[in-house]
Amino acid sequence: MNPTLATVVLLTISNAFMTFAWYGHLKFERTSLWLVVLASWGIAFFEYCFQVPANRIGHVGGLSGGQLKVIQEVITLVVFAAFARWYLGERLAWNHYVAFVLIVAAVFFVFTKWD
Repeated sequence: MNPTLATVVLLTISNAFMTFAWYGHLKFERTSLWLVVLASWGIAFFEYCFQVPANRIGHVGGLSGGQLKVIQEVITLVVFAAFARWYLGERLAWNHYVAFVLIVAAVFFVFTKWD
C-alpha cells in the first residue's frame, strides 16, 4: 500500500477513536466525570495505536511534519462532522462548511512546492 494512503487510512481510524474519546461521553451527562475520564482515556489508547504508526509510515514515506499535521486536521474535521451529525444529532451550519473549505485550502498550500 502507498505510504500516504496507509497514513490516511490509519489516521482516519485513529480519529474515529479519538472523537469518541473526546466527545462520546457528552450523551452520558449523568455518569460521573471521573468514570467518563477513565473511559475516554481507555479509548484514547487505541487512538494512539493507530496514530503513531500512521505518522511514522507517513514520515518515512516522505511526508513532512507539517504535511502530516494538515492531513490530520482535515481528517479530524471530516470525522467530527460525521460524528456530530450522526451521534450527537447536531446539524452543521454554513460557517462550518466555510471552515472546511479553508482547511482544504491549507492542504493546497502545504503540499504545493513553492520555489
